[in-house]
Amino acid sequence: MQYIDLNTWKRKEHFNFFYRMDYPQFNICANIDVTKFLDFVKTKRLSFYYAMIYLTTQVVNEIINFRYRIREGQVVLHDKIHPSFTDMGKEDDLFRIVTVELSDDLFEFVRNAESKSQNQKEFFSFEDHVDRDDLIYITCIPWVSFTHLSHTISLNRDDSVPRISWGKYYSQTNRILLPFSVQVHHALVDGVHVGEYFTRLQKLLDSF
Repeated sequence: MQYIDLNTWKRKEHFNFFYRMDYPQFNICANIDVTKFLDFVKTKRLSFYYAMIYLTTQVVNEIINFRYRIREGQVVLHDKIHPSFTDMGKEDDLFRIVTVELSDDLFEFVRNAESKSQNQKEFFSFEDHVDRDDLIYITCIPWVSFTHLSHTISLNRDDSVPRISWGKYYSQTNRILLPFSVQVHHALVDGVHVGEYFTRLQKLLDSF
């Protein structure tokens, strides 16, 4: 991790412009094609949810703007981002927030995510989040093929952890589409970077 010198940072003017906003977040929703990837996870008997968490976090780490965070008005750049995601047990309709370190291997990550989720008793394991902002917040709404999504958020200008979400996938003209949402802090991330995120994620999904 490193601190960014705002005086020499090329985003200085953009950062200052959006950092003063009361709500400096913006959200983009779009459909992504998961046809090949869904077939892959079914063949390998993997959890689609955990596997998607792995892919989405991998792409987050490829784009530098998604690794910036704000701390008391200063900007830091993390070397690596890890997923913190909601997961619902089979016993009731209450979810837990589970945080798992990102490994280099898809299959290893899925195993770790399944194990951590099954063994975590607390709904909100705060010890996993103390003094950490090297995270990406992920959730899934598998009951709805949404066209728009908003997140609960504190009106805190320093809350700069991106939120990534997806809904219920559906079939259209022989393709399986997944509604996908990306919410970011505009002082750190612009539309061009979210566009790059969608492009890279789609390319990765098509590679399976």
